[in-house]
Amino acid sequence: MATINYYTPEGLQKLKEELQDLKIRGRAKAAEDLREARDKGDLSENAEYDAAKDAQGLLELKIAKLEEVVGNARLIDETNMDFTKVLIMSKVKLKNLKNNMVLDYTLVAEEEANLAAGKISVKSPIGKGLLGKSAGDTAEIVVPAGKLQFEILEISR
Repeated sequence: MATINYYTPEGLQKLKEELQDLKIRGRAKAAEDLREARDKGDLSENAEYDAAKDAQGLLELKIAKLEEVVGNARLIDETNMDFTKVLIMSKVKLKNLKNNMVLDYTLVAEEEANLAAGKISVKSPIGKGLLGKSAGDTAEIVVPAGKLQFEILEISR
């Protein structure tokens, strides 16, 4: 059974563009690499040809996987969302209770996560620990480095 993931319009568009790029430019490059390798002579002893065939197989696997992801993607409908709780697409201002550092994160789908841009996956330990919490709540989250405690200062969209 396929997994349904929720995306922002921008995130879904980015996935569709990547898929289109792989289908057009990726396949064209793979075909060109095969043509060049085939021109080099005997295919039974041509390692370059074998490598090009393997690369083509991996490309087709990646395309199939991405087609499945896009096919099972759903856009987030914010009209029915409870804005008082942390959900996907929530912008959350947190205070680390251990060092009093204030952090801002946006919870997004796994494929959209980008820590440098302040976007964390709802499937990450911190994302899971924040889901369903309200402003003023304290979230105790187990991460590989130990336990972290965050106070949720603010939730916005």
